[in-house]
Amino acid sequence: MGKIVALVGMCGSGKSVVSEMFEARGYTRIYFGGVTMKELEKRGLEKCEANERKIREELRKTYGQPAFAILLLDDIQKASSEGDVILDGLYSWDEYKVLKDRFKDDLTVVAVVTNSELRYTRLSTRTVRPLTREQAISRDHSEIENLAKGGPIAIADRYVDNNGDLKDLNNQFENLLISL
Repeated sequence: MGKIVALVGMCGSGKSVVSEMFEARGYTRIYFGGVTMKELEKRGLEKCEANERKIREELRKTYGQPAFAILLLDDIQKASSEGDVILDGLYSWDEYKVLKDRFKDDLTVVAVVTNSELRYTRLSTRTVRPLTREQAISRDHSEIENLAKGGPIAIADRYVDNNGDLKDLNNQFENLLISL
């Protein structure tokens, strides 16, 4: 069984950038947000914050709070039987518990942390699915209050501080790989 690394962090913290670094090192990437994107496509809905939130909430009503982990368990199991896996975007405390219960010590949680103002700036200027400051704050509140996203961040096994530039992030990534 390969390593399973789950990235957690607030929107705009840099999880996808770190995920791409893992992928470049041969890890199989499983994107939690992909569940939402596939459902949007299936329903013919526009990819925007309002529709994404609606789908995320509907999936959680159907499958419970750990919906994304539950829906991806088989994919994670299969990928980890073939090599190392990077889980891009662990959302909630309940998802963490499902993954930890299933994969035990084979799971390492890495929190990517960035101060809120820098995240809001990044989110407002990104080319794909940009968010206004107000949308980003609303999403933060929703993820903290409704998903208990702070839990997996607080209990993470490792932390990546993404408040610097890309060179600093690359250095931290190299150190992270060594520690894994």
